[in-house]
Amino acid sequence: MSGQFPLLVPLHPAGSGPLPPGISELDRPAYEQQKKMERFMGMAMESCIVKSALSGGAGFGLGAFFSLMSSTFAYEDPLLRPQTNPNLSTRQKTAEVFKEMGRGMWRSGKGFGKVGALYAGVECVIEGYRAKNDITNAVAAGFVSGGILARNSGPKAALGGAVAFAAFSAAIDMFMRRETSDED
Repeated sequence: MSGQFPLLVPLHPAGSGPLPPGISELDRPAYEQQKKMERFMGMAMESCIVKSALSGGAGFGLGAFFSLMSSTFAYEDPLLRPQTNPNLSTRQKTAEVFKEMGRGMWRSGKGFGKVGALYAGVECVIEGYRAKNDITNAVAAGFVSGGILARNSGPKAALGGAVAFAAFSAAIDMFMRRETSDED
């Protein structure tokens, strides 16, 4: 048939197209299932909800890690710190220190997670609306996210937060785009 129409792409009914080299006809059902799962995973990873959730989770982990690192650099000796009850044993003082570190990690992780999820979600929505992937998306997402994060401090602070976050987002995006363009 392709001899009659040499410039046309051959058309095959669904499930009967040619298989890649090394895949036999007996493996076709497994191959089709794998391709279906790949399409599903690709669609899921392009979802704004999944991107926000992954960014929030990564932000939570990063914030908790930063808090843990900053608590290890504390100057005072936690065992010599004045306690509410001076009769605590070393084990009890150590438990208090670890509880305090855990609370700090939780607080910092929540904050970083909130910022990561908010920014990723806003950027994904803007990118979907504009149907482009450029620095404008990062700047606009930074502006909106910064304004939302600083909204409770008043309009002047919200505008300042929006401008600062937009500038930070632009700087990071330009750095990341420069790094990837150098590799090409």
